[in-house]
Amino acid sequence: MSLSVQWMTMAAMLLSGIGMGVVFDGYRVVSDELKISRWWIPVFDLLYWIAATIIVFQVLSASNEGEVRTYVFIGLLLGIGAYYWLFSKIVVRLVHGLIRLVRALIDLAIKLFVIFVVRPLLFLYKLAKVLLAFLLAAAMFLLKIMVQLVRPIGLLLWWMVRPAVRPLIKWIDGWARPLAVRLRLKERTTIAKNWAVSAWRRVFKRKDNG
Repeated sequence: MSLSVQWMTMAAMLLSGIGMGVVFDGYRVVSDELKISRWWIPVFDLLYWIAATIIVFQVLSASNEGEVRTYVFIGLLLGIGAYYWLFSKIVVRLVHGLIRLVRALIDLAIKLFVIFVVRPLLFLYKLAKVLLAFLLAAAMFLLKIMVQLVRPIGLLLWWMVRPAVRPLIKWIDGWARPLAVRLRLKERTTIAKNWAVSAWRRVFKRKDNG
């Protein structure tokens, strides 16, 4: 393997080590901000190392066809060390700043949604309620006016048809009274009323005695 390939592989490993540090710090900051349970931290650490191993091997395969040499581990260690020495604090601050920015954008989106969507809908709902109440009041007012206007006409019509209807009323009354007498409706109604009153008094008397 030529020297240039070795140097290129070492540089790739150096960058891979820096990338591993960036991802690890970012994942740690995000997990702290999201308040992830400590029970899940070992699981996520394991997933991180599995993913990092796969990515480093892919980079190694692309740079020197997957040959593992001493300079590969030296490049990784130098990359990780250089990252934590030079860039770790900057990346952590940057991730915190990005999280604050995302939260601010989400809060802004929620506020804009409330201002331009929720509040207009509430205004339209209240306006619809007011209009509906006004229409109902107007309808009741017009109905009362119509009743007042129609009432004299109804009285006039009743006065006109009463002589013709009176014999029919007398005939119905003469037919219904004998039927009520035969069915003893008045007597049965009185018996039912007395039974209901007696039952009511017994129930409440038992409660008072209890």
